[in-house]
Amino acid sequence: MNYTEINSEAWSRSALVNEAKPWTLPISHEDFLRAKQGDWAVGLTPCKTVPREWFLPFAGCKILGLADGGGQQMPIFAALGAQCTVLDYSDVQLQKERDVAAREGYEIQVVKADMSKRLPFGDGAFDLVFHAISNHYVEDVQHIWDECWRVLRPGGVLIAGFDNGICFLFDDSDPPRLAHKLPYNPLRMGEEERRRAVERDGGSYHFSHTMEEQVGGQLRAGFTLTHLYEDRDSPDDYYPSYAATRAVKRIVAD
Repeated sequence: MNYTEINSEAWSRSALVNEAKPWTLPISHEDFLRAKQGDWAVGLTPCKTVPREWFLPFAGCKILGLADGGGQQMPIFAALGAQCTVLDYSDVQLQKERDVAAREGYEIQVVKADMSKRLPFGDGAFDLVFHAISNHYVEDVQHIWDECWRVLRPGGVLIAGFDNGICFLFDDSDPPRLAHKLPYNPLRMGEEERRRAVERDGGSYHFSHTMEEQVGGQLRAGFTLTHLYEDRDSPDDYYPSYAATRAVKRIVAD
């Protein structure tokens, strides 16, 4: 098994998926009905919600939820009239998408695929890509931004959330101690250190990425950055651990 397959299995068997955790608890029927009435909010990061002006008009909008299974954001977008596709590598997360769609009576394309590979969609297939925190499970972030560029139409929008790597500096002691130099990459560790790292992270491989990779990578892919905000794990945290960006695929004529 490669590391992404290990991560997929870890998600599907872990308490993150099998218990009611913030990133895995599907929305309720009441939340869906409220969204249909215009009362809604979605998140890319733990505390803040995405400004509504970041989105395109939802009616008929073709949205890809990239590594975004779990029945949280896609049902909201469907309730607002979007045509939704969700891609994830966890069977359990994808089943939650099917369950919510069946409960609420809307259609959604559910795709199991590895985002570290070429995405199984044609060029320009989507108007908007929504990519909540997940690319720390993948070693090569540039590939993700390049694929987002490819599958978006000209003028399409990428809305993404990601960590800034700071959390990877510390170990899991109480209180936490500085323990790791960045970039944090288990694939480059010795066998015993890698085993401990994967065990500490719930049986999955996590990677830190620099802002040069996260924001600079979007620019290298060809996107124009339009908005950015930072966020924290909780309002009481001393430092922001996350960022969210909005970028547009703008084609400039020669």
